[in-house]
Amino acid sequence: MSAAAKSVDSKPKKRKDLARGNAIAGYLFISPFIIGFLVFLVYPLAQSLYMSFCQTDLGDGITYTWKGLEHYRYLFLSDPDYTKLLLQELQKMAIYVPSILVFSFFMAILLNQEFKGRTFVRAVYFLPVILASGVMIGLETNNSLLAGMQDVIAKDNTATSITQTLKDILLTGENGNKFFETIIDIVDQVYDIAIASGIQIIIFLSGLQTISPSMYEAATIEGCTAWESFWKITFPMISSLILVNVVYSVVDFFTRSDSALMEKVSDTMMVDFNFGRTAAMSWIYFVIIIAILGIVSLVISKRVYYYD
Repeated sequence: MSAAAKSVDSKPKKRKDLARGNAIAGYLFISPFIIGFLVFLVYPLAQSLYMSFCQTDLGDGITYTWKGLEHYRYLFLSDPDYTKLLLQELQKMAIYVPSILVFSFFMAILLNQEFKGRTFVRAVYFLPVILASGVMIGLETNNSLLAGMQDVIAKDNTATSITQTLKDILLTGENGNKFFETIIDIVDQVYDIAIASGIQIIIFLSGLQTISPSMYEAATIEGCTAWESFWKITFPMISSLILVNVVYSVVDFFTRSDSALMEKVSDTMMVDFNFGRTAAMSWIYFVIIIAILGIVSLVISKRVYYYD
């Protein structure tokens, strides 16, 4: 066999060896993540799921007594608070998440406009990202000045105040009562909505900045109004980020630490020391969140416009 033939035969072998070496290097590179994922996520999840079907006792060690679906039956059929709190959280989510999306989208559009002092205004509206951190929430919660202001406002909020009078007028009568209650609840939570909208504003703003100005120029030349440009250009081009923000907002809402349901789960574990029931509560909550995310993703993804 000639030297040229041997060289041709050795090339595929070298390519295979190179591909195998790259594959081994890649697996070695991600092996810490794989090990951490299996040890710190998959194993605790499996242990938690098994614990939800058992009575867990802490003595010299952890002992599990198989109870089957007893914890789940108790939560759905006997517990007076769990299902009620769960439904309340779902109702709040149905109002809270759309409010965050509308607010963050509106603010992103405003912050994307050209005006003097835009950098300063952006910094102000990005403060919710900083305020949403654990340290700032702790400072806000333990702030005696804010607590004193809340007490003063609560004492001053008499039946003759303008706000309470307006509420009484709007909620008078049977027609539209539920609608006005919802609007009032949203207005009362404007501060919380603004605090929770920082990340969403950044995501929407980054998407708006990727839209080429030439598209708006062409639309203007064709005679499109600003309203038509919004629905024909801005909204379709940003629709993929709506799905991202919906998923983020749903997860962020359900995992916040100040919800009554999370407090009940924490009390069941830390006060009652009923770890099996706590695991069952957590798994029901987890499955419902996954189901909501799946339904929302399926519905929104069908209307998302993807472009190159």
